[in-house]
Amino acid sequence: MESIKRLLLGIGLDNEDGHVRLTHGENFYIIGGSKETHEVMQEKFIRFSEKLKDKGKRLEQLRKEEFFELADECDMNIIVTDDVDWSDAEGRR
Repeated sequence: MESIKRLLLGIGLDNEDGHVRLTHGENFYIIGGSKETHEVMQEKFIRFSEKLKDKGKRLEQLRKEEFFELADECDMNIIVTDDVDWSDAEGRR
């Protein structure tokens, strides 16, 4: 079976100070944004990662409903591309 790795990507567009901000974790990358926006995204992504760990799952193991439920609990704004395949999420180990 093909190995699938999913990541969350946060992009901040309100940077006016010229500082390049980049943060990454096991499940996410955050790029750009003002200091405040970047910090808010960090908090949300870290909270999401903690909830994911509490469930004992990896991002690619979440069913679509679980993913959106966790994102909602973390007040995240989500855009999902059409090419995301949720069909075998539970079978991925």
